[in-house]
Amino acid sequence: MQPMTGISAELKELLLAVHHKVKMEKGSFLFQEGSAAKELYIVLSGKVQVGKIIPDGRELTVRMCTDGDLVGELSLFSSSPKYMLNAKVTESGEAAVIYKDALEDQLSKDNKLALELMKWMSLQHRKTQTKFRDLILHGKKGALYSTLIRLSNSYGARSREGILIDVALTNQELANFCGTSREVVNRLLSELRKTGAISINKGIITILDLDYLKMEIDCEDCPVDICNIE
Repeated sequence: MQPMTGISAELKELLLAVHHKVKMEKGSFLFQEGSAAKELYIVLSGKVQVGKIIPDGRELTVRMCTDGDLVGELSLFSSSPKYMLNAKVTESGEAAVIYKDALEDQLSKDNKLALELMKWMSLQHRKTQTKFRDLILHGKKGALYSTLIRLSNSYGARSREGILIDVALTNQELANFCGTSREVVNRLLSELRKTGAISINKGIITILDLDYLKMEIDCEDCPVDICNIE
């Protein structure tokens, strides 16, 4: 399992004191919005998309979680907690289950560990804030350009042409990250290809001009630990 980004060794050890593990099948849910929140999960393998269904039926993907990521943390220390988002499995794998009550009990007894978790959750909050900033300030175009930049930071591999995003995503999945329709993403990607900013080969995107994407959304060059898709 990969390291949990931003989490101290002590907190990682506590989180790994799991109750049991579960198999994740593609298309299933670890949890769904509105259901009682009794468990947290650490992704051991596979991929999980955390997001929300917008009232008109569209999806907004907030995070893509992979090996070592904690999912369901927003329910901690809430009375009568319910999950605020959906956690949909997009690649089969395995997850470790932590009972919420047991984790809260441990954190209440150890202020240092509680502070470490607060720091990690603050980092996740900053990531979400910057994503919504790009969406609000620059609309659908800003949301897509921001998503491409974040994907390059999370899955980018240098090639002779540019930065190859080494993960297969459909245009609908890209649209879910942007809270828009597949048709809008199709049009925006076509425009980017015409300007020479990206190329697409068999569904794999290569960013040819990263500076162009950043310039178009007034990118603040946030650290990679904030500007990523995870």
